[in-house]
Amino acid sequence: MSTVLLEKHGGFAIVTLNRPLAMNALSRDLRRDFVSVFSDCTGDSDIRVIILTGKGKAFCAGFDLKELGSSDSNNTAEEADNVVAQAMEAFTGPIIGAINGHCITGGFEMALACDILLASENARFADTHARVGMLPGWGLSQKLPRLIGLSRAKEIAFTGAPIFAQQAYEWGLVNHVVSEDNLLPRAIAMAQEICGCVPEVLEQYQTLIKDGYSMLMDDALNWEEARAIWWAKQASGKMIEERRQKVLEKGRSETE
Repeated sequence: MSTVLLEKHGGFAIVTLNRPLAMNALSRDLRRDFVSVFSDCTGDSDIRVIILTGKGKAFCAGFDLKELGSSDSNNTAEEADNVVAQAMEAFTGPIIGAINGHCITGGFEMALACDILLASENARFADTHARVGMLPGWGLSQKLPRLIGLSRAKEIAFTGAPIFAQQAYEWGLVNHVVSEDNLLPRAIAMAQEICGCVPEVLEQYQTLIKDGYSMLMDDALNWEEARAIWWAKQASGKMIEERRQKVLEKGRSETE
């Protein structure tokens, strides 16, 4: 049985980490299967959104420390590579993280590689890098302070203590907290909404936000204006009117 499950639907895919008895820890096999599944989605032009979740009581407990500890290699870096993060980065559409339970260390880094986070009431986040004697390498030390503030990020990193779902919401780590039963339906509904966007614009908007976020504000505003002008030159009045009519039709159908 694959350690990562893939379901493709109209415009979006559900990727499920599938080692529930091991809290979906990132074994060699899971990392290999994960890269294969994400590469499949990246190469499929019909897939515009990915929902990433875990099977069982955990989202992901991070690297399989038992497997790492039993490795014959004297260089942990040979095992703890960043191919998972690279596979997520290569997908140009939004990734919705549906955090169903324990989200720890490497799993926490995977969550931070998502664009939008939904958490079940059972979700909990923890960074135990310092406790196990490792440093994060997939962006946690840089992304988390930008998301929730420097002192809160340091508290999570230095104590290793778990942050539960409601606190994660209050700190701005997750967008929504929902019941366990409603987690995947809520993620699917959001993915379907996103699939209503113009595909080319969705991809450009994703790049606009990601690249602009690393710039100084004045540079980012100038860059946004330049990109908007470049895109507007390619948009005909007919195309805009067709999209406007579709939006109106959608609005009417939702109120009927």
